[in-house]
Amino acid sequence: MPLQVNGSQYQPVSWAELQGWNDDDHLAAYKAFRASCKPIAAQQGTPAEPKALGSSLRDPCRIAKALELSDSAEARDFFEQNFVPLRISRLGEDAGFVTGYYEPVLEGSRTQTDVFNVPVYRRPSNLFVRGKTQDSVGLPNSGPVYRKIGRRKLVPYYDRAQIEDGAIAGRGLEICWLKSQTDLLFAQIQGSARIKLTDGTTLRINYDAHNGYPYTPVGRILIDRGIIPRDQMSMQKIREWMDQNPDGAKELRRQNRAYVFFREVPLSDKDEAVGAQGVPLTPGRSIAVDKALHVYGTPFFIAGELPIESEQSKTPFHRLMIAQDTGSAIVGPARADLYFGAGADAGKVSGRLRHNMQFVMLVPKGLDPVARGRKLPVPDARPSARIAKLFPQTDPQKDRSADTQAVSAAKTTAKDAVNPAVPAKGAAPARPAAPPATTPVAQAAPVAEPVPLPAARPDIPQVQEKRRFRRYRHHRYQ
Repeated sequence: MPLQVNGSQYQPVSWAELQGWNDDDHLAAYKAFRASCKPIAAQQGTPAEPKALGSSLRDPCRIAKALELSDSAEARDFFEQNFVPLRISRLGEDAGFVTGYYEPVLEGSRTQTDVFNVPVYRRPSNLFVRGKTQDSVGLPNSGPVYRKIGRRKLVPYYDRAQIEDGAIAGRGLEICWLKSQTDLLFAQIQGSARIKLTDGTTLRINYDAHNGYPYTPVGRILIDRGIIPRDQMSMQKIREWMDQNPDGAKELRRQNRAYVFFREVPLSDKDEAVGAQGVPLTPGRSIAVDKALHVYGTPFFIAGELPIESEQSKTPFHRLMIAQDTGSAIVGPARADLYFGAGADAGKVSGRLRHNMQFVMLVPKGLDPVARGRKLPVPDARPSARIAKLFPQTDPQKDRSADTQAVSAAKTTAKDAVNPAVPAKGAAPARPAAPPATTPVAQAAPVAEPVPLPAARPDIPQVQEKRRFRRYRHHRYQ
C-alpha cells in the first residue's frame, strides 16, 4: 500500500484547501521542525518499529539542514515543496481531538518540613520493566511494570494508594518535597515541572517511569458523578474542587492507580521542557502524539476554534505543529496534546482544551500516496463485447450448483432405466412406455453424460484379532 496508518482514514488535499494555511507563521514551525531533525539525522538504519512514515523524514531534514531561512514565506515554500498534505482522522470520524498540556511551576523544598511534606520520588531500584535495565533513561509510559522480590519473583508494582501510604518511603528516593498531593498529581499528569525551592533556585524534573497501571482521568470521574458538568470541565475546576474537598480529593486521586516517577534534568529556568523525542519543546508549536502510529518530527496542520482568550471564546486556530512528545492518554491517528509552555497562564489555556479539530498530516513527497498509487498493479481490462459473447462469464457458484443438480438428475434417470419401478400390491399394472418420438428435421443437441461418481467404499467389519503374548523369562544377574 502507498501509505497505511492503522485505524485511520485519509484524503489527499491541496494547499489551497487548507483554511488559514497562508496566514500561519511558518518560520516558527520551521525552527521547531529543524530541532526535530537533529535526532532524526542521527538515526542509523531502519526504525525498530514499522510506522507509516518510517525513515522518510530524513530527506526533508537533509534539505532543511542546508537552509538558514529567515522569512515565513520561504519557510512555507519549504513545506510545500517537500511535503504533500493528507487530511486524516480516525476511521468513521470526520475530525480529530485535541487537549492541552503545560509545565507547572510549583513551590517546594529539598528537605521535609511541616509545609512541604509530600515527596517527589525518583525511580525505585526494585522497579522492573522487561527489556530494560536500571541504566535506561525514560522507561515506556505504558505496559506492565513489576516489582522484584528476591532474585526471580516478579509481582505488580505498588499502586498510587500504596505509595501514598508509604510503601517506598524512607529509602532515599525523595528528590524534593511539595505542599500537597494535588500539586504532585498535576505534575505527574503533565510529565514535568519546575520546582521553585526555598533557597531561590529552580529544580527541573521530567518523567522517568511509571508503576504499570493505566491512567484514569480524574476529570472524567467528576463528570460521571455529576460533580462538574462536562461543558465546564477544566484543570482549574478540578483543582478548586480538590482544594475544597480534601477527603474527597484523596478518594478521587486513588481512583487513578497510575503513579509517575521523575528524574532531575540539568535545565535552567529559561530552558523549555524536553519532550519524548529528546528535544526542547516549543510553546504553541510542539504536540504530543500517539508514538505507536506516528514518527517524531512529523508536521501536522491543526485547524479549528479553541477557547484560548477566555473560557467561552472561539479563537481561530490554524497552526502548523510538530510531533515531539507523547503521552499514555494520547491514542489514535488524529489525537494531539498541544504544548503551551510553563506557568499559570499556560495552565489556564491548556486546562480548558477538549475540542474537535481538523488534522492534516504533512507527508514527505517520497511517500505521496497519489504518486505511489499510480504504480500499483491494476486489474486486467474487461473483454470486448464480441469476446464476451463468445465466452460468456457466469457466476461460478451458480455453475457449480447447476452441475450438481444435473448430476443428481442423471443418476436418478439411470437408476430408473436399470431398475424399473415395481407396481405396488393391488395396483393396476403399469402401461408400457410409449416409444420415443423422433423429429423428422433434426435431433436435439447431444447432452454430455455426467461422469459417474465412484461407488461408496463398503463397510468392512473389522474382526478384532486376539493379541498374542510371548512369555519372556527374565533373568536377574547377581
